[in-house]
Amino acid sequence: MQYPIARVIELVRPESQHLWGMDESEARRRLLSADPSDVLAIDGSFALVARDGERVLLARSLDRPLRYFLAKAADGPVLIVAERIDEIAAELARLGWGDQFHPSYTRMVPAHHVTTLRLVGCPDPNPVHRRFFDPPRGTLPNDLDVIGERYVSALYGEVRRWLAQQEPEAPIGVPFSGGIDSGSVLLALNRALLDAGQSPARLKAFTLSVDGGGDDARQAREFLTRTGLEMLGETVDVPSSALDPLRAVGVIEDYKPLDVECAAVNLALLGALRERYPDWRLLVDGDGGDENLKDYPIEENSELTIRSVVNNRMLYQEGWGVESIKHSLTYSGGYSRGCVRGYACAQAHGFITFSPYTRPSVIAVAEAIPFAALTAGSHERLYALKGEIVSRGMRTVLGVEMPVFPKRRFQHGAVESEQVPRLFPRNEARYRRRFEALHAAMA
Repeated sequence: MQYPIARVIELVRPESQHLWGMDESEARRRLLSADPSDVLAIDGSFALVARDGERVLLARSLDRPLRYFLAKAADGPVLIVAERIDEIAAELARLGWGDQFHPSYTRMVPAHHVTTLRLVGCPDPNPVHRRFFDPPRGTLPNDLDVIGERYVSALYGEVRRWLAQQEPEAPIGVPFSGGIDSGSVLLALNRALLDAGQSPARLKAFTLSVDGGGDDARQAREFLTRTGLEMLGETVDVPSSALDPLRAVGVIEDYKPLDVECAAVNLALLGALRERYPDWRLLVDGDGGDENLKDYPIEENSELTIRSVVNNRMLYQEGWGVESIKHSLTYSGGYSRGCVRGYACAQAHGFITFSPYTRPSVIAVAEAIPFAALTAGSHERLYALKGEIVSRGMRTVLGVEMPVFPKRRFQHGAVESEQVPRLFPRNEARYRRRFEALHAAMA
């Protein structure tokens, strides 16, 4: 059968791929493999496209987005692949096909899957999503010391592997609140530098403080004092006028209030860092840590129960899953959707970010935790697990007594608590209108 001519326009910049131990051509070859383990072995941060005749395969790491749009031309289908919705819109406009665009027609490649499209012309069949990462669940014993040792060993291993890929003199920043995730990352980086015979002086812990306030600044100082790392701390003060949620909507191309708020404070921090350090590139954060250990308040989401949280595979990393009716084709779900709040903000200010908590080896340990048995249906037990697991692991693996403080969202810790309602009014409709207005201007 003779198929129409099909084109693939790839807009992902080659320099944005950060592969470990292989080049991009080898990664693409693995993407074409029928063996999921070949794709899982692609190491680093990637957003890949590979073509084999009429088949186009796409895959990404959890830490970054990858989107596509199937356009129609007289001589056959045209697949546009990019990181951002506005890049797709701009390419369609450049080709004279702007009338085909709507943001809801774009699709996000779901993390941990190879997405295969067949460009055969109208009607094009639905994409097929083949999972390449499927760690066994609940296989660890009900022993928090064992779980903590396994979890932090995986964390530390990923930090060391990442560090080995970097220039030995490049400064490293940690967006730092003194919470469990950023605290454990800072401690692991400090130890990894020492174990590699490098100076921890290249490491800094950056804490955002809005209008000179916020509990994070106080908490960060206490964390650093109690761990003997005061010399690493640096507070970054910004005025509340630097927080612009509507700008954040445009940067992350999303309208979910918590992600917009987080992006707004992240943009303020990264903008201030860029002014202070024009040449700084590397940032390591704790994104994904809450998702791994299911540390989100169930009471704030009417769709969730503790049973759904502990019994669904990688719920907070992937959402309800590609086979679920609740799965968003435009955005994906869970951190697979939320990764833009870190990645897009970093890209906007010229930073390269890494989180060991988004790496498959760390997620695999988290999935092996017997959450249902450990929590026995108790929200309070679930929320206490993260601090217990990570602090025990830090003690066993790194020999460090890590302070554990109550959970606090980034956007809430950076400002004084009484200012939260004023600075972050929970108004999804406002953010949706902003999103729609931005894309109406592109159409």
